[in-house]
Amino acid sequence: MTSPANRLADIGGRIARAAALAGRPPGSTTLIAVSKTHDADTIRPLIAAGQRVFGENRVQEAAGKWPALQEAQPGIALHLVGQLQSNKAAEAVALFDAIHSVDRPSLVTALARAMDAADRRPDCFIQVNIGDEPQKGGCAVADLPALLASACAVLPVAGLMAVPPAGLEPAPYFALLAKIARDHGVSGLSMGMSDDFETAVTLGATHVRVGSALFGARQ
Repeated sequence: MTSPANRLADIGGRIARAAALAGRPPGSTTLIAVSKTHDADTIRPLIAAGQRVFGENRVQEAAGKWPALQEAQPGIALHLVGQLQSNKAAEAVALFDAIHSVDRPSLVTALARAMDAADRRPDCFIQVNIGDEPQKGGCAVADLPALLASACAVLPVAGLMAVPPAGLEPAPYFALLAKIARDHGVSGLSMGMSDDFETAVTLGATHVRVGSALFGARQ
């Protein structure tokens, strides 16, 4: 396997080429290195190679490894890209700089309360169940207008997030999410992972969540 620095450079180049192909300006997509299940020793080489935005799926896992890493390397932004239980809202607000999985009114309420108490306001993405899959998190497309309105009133909403159905061509789902975002005046689009991030970039992704292409198989 190539070095972490080489993998990071390769993915950065692929993002830049996809953006250029779509006529988007350089630097318009943020690469989130999804480090879930990987330990600090695996993460440090990517930090050394210059990566500064990382993603985790679970609050407890992130709390166990990131404070020390962030103390050693100031300026790292941490994004929560997995599902969030309302009773973990306060911990998430304290730890993360962005939360990509806001998907229900009760979580909006819990996050707003936690942000007020902590005087800290991480960016929030509303997760949309873009493929209408019962086993997947995210609010239904039909429920988005009401959830978005309530969230925008109390949270710093940065955009929308979605994960297309596995095994299907992702482009139509990315295009649909981009259209929904435009229709609601939302600019951020968290979409695209290791297998499809270039397609996501061409369709407007402002954040791509890449794990295995950077780190290899999960531990």
